[in-house]
Amino acid sequence: MQFIEANGARIPAIGLGTWELRGRTCARIVEQALKLGYRHIDTAQVYENEREVGDGLRAAGVKRDEVFLTTKVWTNHFAPNDLERSAKESLVRLRQPHVDLLLLHWPNPHVPLAETLGALAHAKRLGLTRHIGVSNFTVALIEEAVKACPEPLVCDQVEYHPYLDQAKVKAACAQAGMAVVAYSPVAKGKIKNDGTLLRIGRTHRKTPAQVCLRWLVQQNVSAIPRTSRIERLSENIDIFDFALSDEEMEQIFELASPKGRLTDFGFAPKWD
Repeated sequence: MQFIEANGARIPAIGLGTWELRGRTCARIVEQALKLGYRHIDTAQVYENEREVGDGLRAAGVKRDEVFLTTKVWTNHFAPNDLERSAKESLVRLRQPHVDLLLLHWPNPHVPLAETLGALAHAKRLGLTRHIGVSNFTVALIEEAVKACPEPLVCDQVEYHPYLDQAKVKAACAQAGMAVVAYSPVAKGKIKNDGTLLRIGRTHRKTPAQVCLRWLVQQNVSAIPRTSRIERLSENIDIFDFALSDEEMEQIFELASPKGRLTDFGFAPKWD
């Protein structure tokens, strides 16, 4: 496994996203992922599967200090007192004394950002999390957050795949010493029939998904593909035995388009 270094954190380059995984399926996939060598598991309060993620972590029998566990605080818990209480409730569901990374899931314009970041930093000081960060923050918000937060932020978790240009977010994070963590890294499966990715994959005897994930890792980005299929777990982590050329990297960058975003922002608060 390779790691992304960011403001004191050491984030495994490939992890497991658990959005939409539920019940016994979620626990089984987390357990199997860890047994296959995954050491980065991502969940969130709004996923409503923290309990099952914790079950899978314990069932795998992997030493806790070997796993990088992330959860996220939902936007309606951003008021300072509420954030601390909510983070503690996540730990109860996970049955863990702390997480490795606690993120603000989306920006919330209805609570002053400085207040929320102060509460997030306080959660770190209380030992509820080893590291803190943000998710779905724009460049302007990253810059504002870095200035306002009393503790270092280690990442911005955002949608990132070949069809979406995130160069500006990557640059802002690099400037602040932060990592980028990519969700939906294989564009929710839309890449499987892409001609460019298929051609590059044939050269390396890899699938389009593996090419996508390798493209991200070679940018020093951590990727958290989600799957409910055991065979996909093995495929997604099998990307460390080949490298893309500069030309291949550029060909993949050229796939981005202004309409490449897949995430529906309708369910999250709008930041004016």
